[in-house]
Amino acid sequence: MQPHQTGSRISRQSYQTGSLIKQAVASSRQSYQTGSRISSRQTHQQQADTSAGRTEKMEPYRQPINEIRFNLKEGVPSYSVTRLGTDVILDSRLGLELQNRAHLDGNFRIEHHEISDFDETWEQVWGEKRFISNQYRELRVDLAGIEPDGRRLTVVFRAFDDGIGFRYEVPGIDGPADFNIMDELTEFALSGDHQAWYIKAYQWNRYEYLTRNTPVSAADTVQTPITMKTTDGLYLSIHQAALTDYSTMTLERTGENLFKANLIPWADGVRVRATAPMKTPWRTIQIADNPAGLITSHLILNLNEPNKIEDTSWIEPARYVGIWWGMHLDKYTWSPGEKLGATTENAMRYIDFAAKYGFRHVLVEGWNPGWDDDWFASGVVFDFTRPIDEFDLEKVAGYAREKGLRLMGHHETSASVAHYEGQMEEAFALYERLGVRAVKTGYVGHGTEIFWTDENGDKQYEWHHGQHMVRHHQKVVELAARHKISLNVHEGLMDTGLRRTWPNLMTREVARGQEYNAWGESDELWAGRSNPPDHVVTIPFTRMLAGPFDYTPGVLQLTFPEYKPDNRVNHTTAKELALYVIIYSPLQMAADLPENYENHLEPFRFIREVPTDWHDTRVLHADIGNYLTIVRKDRNSDDWYLGSVTDEYGRVLEAPLHFLDPGRNYTAIIYRDGDDTNWETNPFEHVIEEKQVTSDDTLILRLASGGGQAIRFVAGDERNAGDVR
Repeated sequence: MQPHQTGSRISRQSYQTGSLIKQAVASSRQSYQTGSRISSRQTHQQQADTSAGRTEKMEPYRQPINEIRFNLKEGVPSYSVTRLGTDVILDSRLGLELQNRAHLDGNFRIEHHEISDFDETWEQVWGEKRFISNQYRELRVDLAGIEPDGRRLTVVFRAFDDGIGFRYEVPGIDGPADFNIMDELTEFALSGDHQAWYIKAYQWNRYEYLTRNTPVSAADTVQTPITMKTTDGLYLSIHQAALTDYSTMTLERTGENLFKANLIPWADGVRVRATAPMKTPWRTIQIADNPAGLITSHLILNLNEPNKIEDTSWIEPARYVGIWWGMHLDKYTWSPGEKLGATTENAMRYIDFAAKYGFRHVLVEGWNPGWDDDWFASGVVFDFTRPIDEFDLEKVAGYAREKGLRLMGHHETSASVAHYEGQMEEAFALYERLGVRAVKTGYVGHGTEIFWTDENGDKQYEWHHGQHMVRHHQKVVELAARHKISLNVHEGLMDTGLRRTWPNLMTREVARGQEYNAWGESDELWAGRSNPPDHVVTIPFTRMLAGPFDYTPGVLQLTFPEYKPDNRVNHTTAKELALYVIIYSPLQMAADLPENYENHLEPFRFIREVPTDWHDTRVLHADIGNYLTIVRKDRNSDDWYLGSVTDEYGRVLEAPLHFLDPGRNYTAIIYRDGDDTNWETNPFEHVIEEKQVTSDDTLILRLASGGGQAIRFVAGDERNAGDVR
């Protein structure tokens, strides 16, 4: 590992080598204080100096970690990135191509640049870590056309210890304010043919694919986040932040080690419809000396705007249950009939179960009209404002409130967005009146099935992740906030840190979740059925770098002979428990059937007790796709929780307990694989034991093949290990 040094510096050089070149540098400084508010800002402004051969230097501010260099060579803007002197991104082009306008891609001069420092610590409404350090050095470069053509483009860079972000600002444009972006020229010229983990872009089934692991040179066009390991031992992840009114960026490999931004287009080929002034999302590159550093990076959150919801008291992280798993097993159906899941009686039975075991929400799908039609092909059949005859919505919601919990709402749109938007206001108002505080939305649809009607009455068909859907999802989150409702979004957009700005945007699916274990089949990356054992050991380093994932863990009946004999969960019992620590979601489901939990009450205890909101998160072991150990401290107590998981191979890991408070006793309640446990033939065997430990101890974690371990550390005092009920 490279030494972790603090500080940053700035410099500026201008010189003549055949044509004018302007260079400016922005660097990061290490986050050094948490848990209290820090606020300071220092600014350095420089007017562009066009005199040839002149060099200006500023005194070093601090030793840099990541350094961004902006270049303007022969009028074409580009950038490069180094970390402690090691190349991360080689010189890479910048710019935008516009429709029927002069492109913002060259023939520029530097009109002005400004370098500033920012330093604060802010508190999350909920999350993996309560207090987030936000320290960066920012470089703003204002470009203007060399000719007096009215072209303006600003490029903003921010350098952090855990990576860099940059974006474009178009302050104005010559002619009408509305304009179309036809291409974003942003490049990421990698320093080598790195090992990469990714999923393909422009696929029929959205993001729901297994992760590929190849050299960069074997990739084509990929979704972000894409995670990479360099030959220098650095770990990188490219993604985006603050996506609100723009198209999702994918990455197209245009050279051996070169990626270029590829924006999901509208049906007519336009990439982005914009109005000046405008800002693009941030392009992010998280950089770490080890894979653990990617998981604990908060760069994407820090590049989003602060919370816009003044009163957040109604936003509550919580565990929930629901009839969902029974539907995927075919025990229940969404559509009316003899196996209908959404009946008043069944919902009340789940509410009784939730109240008995301390869950806050009960999810009921199939409650509204439309499921008996061909909803999969056309979601225009759904009604979001009234229930079916078999489901007494008022009675069920009232019964939940009487029991001290709430009904979780459900809006499956089948990607018929225009139809849904016509009912959203009334639908969210109904849920607010009924005391619903969380809604699961769904957008089951494939390829370019999302349609809208243009001014000529023609239907235009769009991808799930283009600007049309980005705008839609922003409408939904803002409307939900007005009605004091949090969101759990399935088949939607990949998170870009908007949960900081809109903390009611709590969790998302947008990946292969637990449901594939009920009916998934083999594909080119996996010969078996269901998800492979290494799936959940990979996604924390890829999909989850974007944000929380409603994976729906906690299936304790790992095989389904009565319902789906050819499918199963390819884990051990202890691994399913560990996922509550490994896979973060502020709305965390206990997915299994109630009867299965009551048949496995001892391991079910961990699911009932594990929090969904954390004060701190640390990574003890990390190897992408192989094994991972995470510890998290409860926000509302002094207890810590550990989750450790492995792929299809068994592991023995040493876990020093230095994260515990020094001088304090803890009771470790351990849920581990048995000596003969393995995921294929003996997945259920597990051992529950207790040990007295302190921060000076080291635990040996023995993980069976496909297995895991979950531990609760209950804080006591110097004399008493405390209450471990």
